[in-house]
Amino acid sequence: MGDNTEIDDHSDEVIKSHIENLVRTNLPNSAIYNFLLSDVRIVFATKGTVRARLTLTRNHINSGGGIHGAVSATITDWAGGMAIATWDLRAKTGVSVDIHVRYLSSAREGDEIEIEGTAEKVGGSVAFTRIVISKVVDGTAGPVVASGTHTKYVKLHQPPK
Repeated sequence: MGDNTEIDDHSDEVIKSHIENLVRTNLPNSAIYNFLLSDVRIVFATKGTVRARLTLTRNHINSGGGIHGAVSATITDWAGGMAIATWDLRAKTGVSVDIHVRYLSSAREGDEIEIEGTAEKVGGSVAFTRIVISKVVDGTAGPVVASGTHTKYVKLHQPPK
Protein backbone atom coordinates (compact mmCIF):
# COMPACT_ATOMS: atom_id res chain seq x y z
CA MET A 1 0.00 0.00 0.00
CA GLY A 2 1.17 3.53 -0.76
CA ASP A 3 1.67 6.37 1.68
CA ASN A 4 -1.71 8.09 2.02
CA THR A 5 -1.01 10.26 5.05
CA GLU A 6 -1.71 13.55 3.30
CA ILE A 7 -5.50 13.13 3.47
CA ASP A 8 -5.98 10.48 6.12
CA ASP A 9 -7.43 13.19 8.36
CA HIS A 10 -10.58 13.51 6.20
CA SER A 11 -13.45 11.63 7.78
CA ASP A 12 -15.87 9.49 5.80
CA GLU A 13 -18.53 12.15 6.46
CA VAL A 14 -16.35 14.84 4.85
CA ILE A 15 -15.62 12.60 1.85
CA LYS A 16 -19.30 11.69 1.43
CA SER A 17 -20.29 15.35 1.63
CA HIS A 18 -17.68 16.20 -1.03
CA ILE A 19 -19.07 13.53 -3.38
CA GLU A 20 -22.67 14.64 -2.77
CA ASN A 21 -21.62 18.20 -3.59
CA LEU A 22 -19.96 17.05 -6.84
CA VAL A 23 -23.15 15.21 -7.80
CA ARG A 24 -25.29 18.24 -6.99
CA THR A 25 -23.10 20.73 -8.86
CA ASN A 26 -21.62 18.69 -11.73
CA LEU A 27 -24.46 16.40 -12.84
CA PRO A 28 -26.54 19.27 -14.28
CA ASN A 29 -23.54 20.27 -16.44
CA SER A 30 -23.43 16.91 -18.24
CA ALA A 31 -26.41 16.14 -20.45
CA ILE A 32 -25.92 12.35 -20.36
CA TYR A 33 -25.16 12.15 -16.63
CA ASN A 34 -28.08 14.46 -15.82
CA PHE A 35 -30.44 12.40 -17.99
CA LEU A 36 -29.41 9.01 -16.58
CA LEU A 37 -28.18 9.77 -13.05
CA SER A 38 -30.26 12.69 -11.77
CA ASP A 39 -31.82 10.43 -9.11
CA VAL A 40 -28.59 8.76 -7.96
CA ARG A 41 -28.10 8.72 -4.17
CA ILE A 42 -24.68 8.53 -2.53
CA VAL A 43 -24.99 6.06 0.35
CA PHE A 44 -21.35 5.73 1.42
CA ALA A 45 -17.95 7.20 0.69
CA THR A 46 -14.51 6.73 2.12
CA LYS A 47 -11.04 7.28 0.70
CA GLY A 48 -10.93 5.24 -2.50
CA THR A 49 -14.52 3.98 -2.49
CA VAL A 50 -17.93 5.40 -3.27
CA ARG A 51 -21.24 3.54 -3.09
CA ALA A 52 -24.46 4.84 -4.65
CA ARG A 53 -27.97 3.59 -5.38
CA LEU A 54 -30.27 4.24 -8.31
CA THR A 55 -33.78 3.06 -9.10
CA LEU A 56 -34.03 2.13 -12.76
CA THR A 57 -36.62 3.95 -14.86
CA ARG A 58 -37.77 3.58 -18.46
CA ASN A 59 -34.82 5.80 -19.47
CA HIS A 60 -32.39 3.07 -18.32
CA ILE A 61 -34.02 0.14 -20.11
CA ASN A 62 -33.36 -1.42 -23.52
CA SER A 63 -35.96 -2.80 -25.93
CA GLY A 64 -35.71 -6.21 -24.26
CA GLY A 65 -36.73 -4.83 -20.87
CA GLY A 66 -33.32 -4.94 -19.18
CA ILE A 67 -30.79 -2.31 -18.21
CA HIS A 68 -29.22 -0.92 -21.38
CA GLY A 69 -25.53 -1.64 -21.92
CA ALA A 70 -24.87 2.03 -22.60
CA VAL A 71 -26.32 2.85 -19.16
CA SER A 72 -23.93 0.39 -17.48
CA ALA A 73 -21.03 1.92 -19.44
CA THR A 74 -22.09 5.44 -18.44
CA ILE A 75 -22.36 4.39 -14.81
CA THR A 76 -18.87 2.88 -15.03
CA ASP A 77 -17.55 6.17 -16.42
CA TRP A 78 -19.26 8.25 -13.71
CA ALA A 79 -18.46 5.97 -10.76
CA GLY A 80 -14.80 5.77 -11.73
CA GLY A 81 -14.58 9.55 -11.56
CA MET A 82 -16.38 9.68 -8.22
CA ALA A 83 -14.03 7.04 -6.76
CA ILE A 84 -11.06 9.16 -7.85
CA ALA A 85 -12.65 12.21 -6.21
CA THR A 86 -12.75 10.35 -2.87
CA TRP A 87 -8.99 9.89 -3.01
CA ASP A 88 -8.04 13.46 -2.17
CA LEU A 89 -11.26 15.48 -2.43
CA ARG A 90 -10.46 16.70 -5.93
CA ALA A 91 -13.16 18.30 -8.05
CA LYS A 92 -11.58 17.45 -11.42
CA THR A 93 -11.31 13.71 -12.00
CA GLY A 94 -9.49 13.62 -15.31
CA VAL A 95 -10.37 12.27 -18.73
CA SER A 96 -11.07 8.71 -19.80
CA VAL A 97 -8.26 6.67 -21.30
CA ASP A 98 -9.90 3.26 -21.27
CA ILE A 99 -13.21 1.72 -20.17
CA HIS A 100 -14.13 -1.97 -20.10
CA VAL A 101 -17.54 -3.26 -19.07
CA ARG A 102 -18.62 -6.88 -18.59
CA TYR A 103 -22.35 -7.55 -18.72
CA LEU A 104 -23.12 -10.42 -16.35
CA SER A 105 -26.87 -10.33 -15.70
CA SER A 106 -29.69 -7.82 -15.90
CA ALA A 107 -32.02 -5.58 -13.94
CA ARG A 108 -35.43 -4.26 -14.95
CA GLU A 109 -37.44 -1.07 -14.67
CA GLY A 110 -38.25 -0.41 -11.01
CA ASP A 111 -35.27 -2.41 -9.73
CA GLU A 112 -32.78 -0.64 -7.52
CA ILE A 113 -29.10 -1.05 -8.33
CA GLU A 114 -26.07 -0.46 -6.16
CA ILE A 115 -23.01 1.09 -7.76
CA GLU A 116 -19.64 0.65 -6.09
CA GLY A 117 -16.63 2.47 -7.47
CA THR A 118 -13.15 1.79 -6.13
CA ALA A 119 -10.01 3.75 -6.93
CA GLU A 120 -7.39 1.02 -7.00
CA LYS A 121 -4.55 3.47 -7.63
CA VAL A 122 -4.43 7.22 -8.13
CA GLY A 123 -1.03 8.28 -9.36
CA GLY A 124 0.41 11.55 -10.56
CA SER A 125 -0.78 11.01 -14.14
CA VAL A 126 -3.09 8.00 -14.31
CA ALA A 127 -5.78 6.51 -12.06
CA PHE A 128 -7.19 2.98 -12.19
CA THR A 129 -10.70 2.21 -10.97
CA ARG A 130 -12.97 -0.81 -10.63
CA ILE A 131 -16.76 -0.60 -10.69
CA VAL A 132 -19.40 -3.16 -9.69
CA ILE A 133 -23.10 -2.66 -10.46
CA SER A 134 -25.34 -4.99 -8.47
CA LYS A 135 -29.08 -5.51 -8.27
CA VAL A 136 -30.37 -4.73 -4.79
CA VAL A 137 -32.31 -7.63 -3.27
CA ASP A 138 -33.93 -7.35 0.16
CA GLY A 139 -32.03 -4.12 0.83
CA THR A 140 -28.54 -5.44 0.10
CA ALA A 141 -26.35 -5.75 -2.97
CA GLY A 142 -27.22 -8.99 -4.72
CA PRO A 143 -26.38 -10.39 -8.16
CA VAL A 144 -23.76 -8.48 -10.13
CA VAL A 145 -25.35 -6.90 -13.20
CA ALA A 146 -22.14 -5.50 -14.68
CA SER A 147 -18.56 -4.89 -13.66
CA GLY A 148 -15.97 -2.72 -15.22
CA THR A 149 -12.67 -0.97 -15.10
CA HIS A 150 -12.01 2.65 -15.94
CA THR A 151 -8.60 4.23 -16.45
CA LYS A 152 -8.33 8.02 -16.39
CA TYR A 153 -5.60 10.53 -17.12
CA VAL A 154 -5.58 12.68 -13.98
CA LYS A 155 -2.44 14.81 -14.15
CA LEU A 156 -3.19 18.19 -12.67
CA HIS A 157 -1.42 21.46 -13.38
CA GLN A 158 -1.41 22.17 -9.64
CA PRO A 159 -1.75 19.72 -6.78
CA PRO A 160 -5.16 19.78 -5.07
CA LYS A 161 -5.41 21.76 -1.85
